[in-house]
Amino acid sequence: MPAFKKTNAMRMLDKAGIDYEYKEYEYDENDLDGHHVAEYLGVPYEEVFKTLVAVNDKGEYLVYCLSVDDEVDLKKAARLAGEKRVEMIHVKDLLAVTGYIRGGCSPIGMKKKYRTYIDEMIELVDSVSVSGGQRGLQITLKPSDLISFTEATVGDFAMRD
Repeated sequence: MPAFKKTNAMRMLDKAGIDYEYKEYEYDENDLDGHHVAEYLGVPYEEVFKTLVAVNDKGEYLVYCLSVDDEVDLKKAARLAGEKRVEMIHVKDLLAVTGYIRGGCSPIGMKKKYRTYIDEMIELVDSVSVSGGQRGLQITLKPSDLISFTEATVGDFAMRD
């Protein structure tokens, strides 16, 4: 039994019968960079995905997950979602929109079901880690389980050389 209370993300995966592992890690409020998480977990950056939230011109929220080593190309992200444009929401709005805080935002178990997009690089890894819904907690699961549970569209929206 974990030393902490199960998060909403964990409860939802349990209810869906999806296997996952979780790991707690030390975090620094001033350094919530995903590279630190990957290094602490001892896994390549490509296997740790961050969760970002954007908004379209109609005020609809969209969720994007991609490797901590990549950045979002907003034009590609909008195109993938069939939108004219999208922009990242302000970090101050994150809790109200998702129920999660910066550094603990999971694509699983947000307050509402938002359209979700996962970068195509997920198809190259055997397992993926995402936030477990609080700072200092990561959930690792099969990429196919994350994609199906979040009903995500997989595509290319990262800046690449």
